[in-house]
Amino acid sequence: MNPSDKSKKLVDLIHQFKNAMLITHDRDRLDARPMAIAKAEDGGGLWFVTDRQSSKVMEINASTDVGVTMQGSDQFVYLSADASVIDDRVMLEKLWQDSWRAWFPDGVNDPAIVLLHIIPRSGEYWDNSGLSSWGYAKKSGFAFFRGEPPLVDDEINSKVNLQDR
Repeated sequence: MNPSDKSKKLVDLIHQFKNAMLITHDRDRLDARPMAIAKAEDGGGLWFVTDRQSSKVMEINASTDVGVTMQGSDQFVYLSADASVIDDRVMLEKLWQDSWRAWFPDGVNDPAIVLLHIIPRSGEYWDNSGLSSWGYAKKSGFAFFRGEPPLVDDEINSKVNLQDR
């Protein structure tokens, strides 16, 4: 699989998720929390909404280096990324979902809302869905009987550099 195919596979997987874990730095430790994905961009970038007074905003203002993880029953993604805190009411109106009223009762005009824009530098995927899972199970079985670790191909797992696209 060539690098552009790996990048496409990673981005395609990102688009399948509705939620992610956003990982930030809190001084000397990492802090993670689940976030609803407001939008996944064609290049793999992500948008989240949050409260401008939240700890994640303070942590991103101190260090823009973040991690994002996504997990399904047999698909997994990790992104190493740069984060920006963005106060853009036009973009917020485009992204707004009424389900967010649980956190922002005043709706799209709530002054507490701010956007987080995540731009991935690199990522890794694991995809054991569909026919890939059968192929991997077969390879694993043969490897087990040979006393070797199974070989994993790029369809199942690959690290992807997103900066060289």
